[in-house]
Amino acid sequence: MATKTKQTRKRTMILIVAIVITALVTMSITALLINIMQRQTEAGDSFTKVVELDENTVDPAEWGKNFPIQYEAMKRTSEMVPTTYAGSTKVEHTPTDTDPRTFVSSSRVEEDPRLKEMWAGYAFAVDYRHARGHEYMLDDQRYTLRVTEFNQPGTCLNCHASTVKLMDDLGDGDMNAGFDKMNLMDYDEVTKLVDHPISCIDCHDPDTMELRITRPAFINGIRALKASEGVEDFDVNRDATHQEMRTYVCAQCHVEYYFKGEERTLTFPWAKGIHIDDIWDYYQEDGHVDWVHEKTGADVLKAQHPEFDIWSNGVHADNGVSCADCHMPYERDGAKKVSNHHLQSPLLMVNSSCMTCHHSTEEEMKDRVVGIQDQFVQTRDQTFDSLVQLISALETAIDEGTATDEQIEAARQFQNKASFYLDYVYSENSYGFHAPAYIQTILADSLDASRKGMLVLQGVDVSTLEPSEVSVENAKAAQERGN
Repeated sequence: MATKTKQTRKRTMILIVAIVITALVTMSITALLINIMQRQTEAGDSFTKVVELDENTVDPAEWGKNFPIQYEAMKRTSEMVPTTYAGSTKVEHTPTDTDPRTFVSSSRVEEDPRLKEMWAGYAFAVDYRHARGHEYMLDDQRYTLRVTEFNQPGTCLNCHASTVKLMDDLGDGDMNAGFDKMNLMDYDEVTKLVDHPISCIDCHDPDTMELRITRPAFINGIRALKASEGVEDFDVNRDATHQEMRTYVCAQCHVEYYFKGEERTLTFPWAKGIHIDDIWDYYQEDGHVDWVHEKTGADVLKAQHPEFDIWSNGVHADNGVSCADCHMPYERDGAKKVSNHHLQSPLLMVNSSCMTCHHSTEEEMKDRVVGIQDQFVQTRDQTFDSLVQLISALETAIDEGTATDEQIEAARQFQNKASFYLDYVYSENSYGFHAPAYIQTILADSLDASRKGMLVLQGVDVSTLEPSEVSVENAKAAQERGN
């Protein structure tokens, strides 16, 4: 009888344990399924609509009510965190009636007096500072001496303010008409019509949140570039892929450009191609000149900030890596994949920017990047010194009459090319990283132009300075290979 009771108890305990285990397993599976369903629902919900957005919603804070993660990251563009070469140092500034800023970034022209020689007679020689974050792009344009002490066109506002609604209002619903009208206005007049720097609406459709291009200059420029490549009637908002748009929205501003004609139309010089030699040829045919050099009398071109142009000739572009992949990398927020809107140097977020593709340590990646930048700075400085020496020699030849008019004019033309090619990579903000090999060839061409200018002033016949047959053949072969 006792044995039978023990067996019954044992079977009861086993049954109870089995029930408990089954219950625990069932609860675990149920919790897992609920979690999966929650994550799927979370991932499926692109955002929670708190406010209605439309083409009149310019203030990013309103967009931030629907997209708080992106908005909070964007607000961090107010931070000033330098890297080894890029970035800016915070400098205290006493507010004045014409400049209410309490701090600014450090001055490039004070750090490197060679810039004043290269740009003598041009507004950039008066005031050129390291860029602060996107948060400050409008204020820093409004209060730079290049604007307060020089008359500038409304065209300048294209890349420093949210202009979607402005162009729509000026054009009575016609963006292109509004763009043309804005360009014709004086900067002092048109800047009073805007309140925000580049905002969400400048890159996103308020209805679908899809990326879009809102700047007519880029729409026209990329169409001309695609036409030069054999692609006719390219409509960027219709034909570009999402991955391409993750670069194109940045390229609305981070490009080489000029103000064309009396209409002062913002124009990207890509009709012949986006290689610097194509751009140089374009300007030579167009006849555009930015200013006359104060010391030498040379007609000179001013390069802008051609990040997209140079990136387009580099290895990352060749492999389909977009601007946003490195400067706005995807990050996880629960089950959502969110693009980081902090907009900063990849060197400040190597793990999320670089390590998704490169299998290395963070320290090794930083060392690789800084090594490329070190090489760039060394070559750039040699090139810069040569240009300044040419300017000095040309000024002396003019003052002392030691060269003929033909020699002076030839040297001026070499100065223009040397200056533009150097300025092109100096004003590009990657310090040589976006396309290292390509940038080295640009610096070599600038150095060569300065060398030829010096030789002409020493009496060498300019006709003897043409490239050798071997050089021509090598260049032709490289061009045929697409390099």
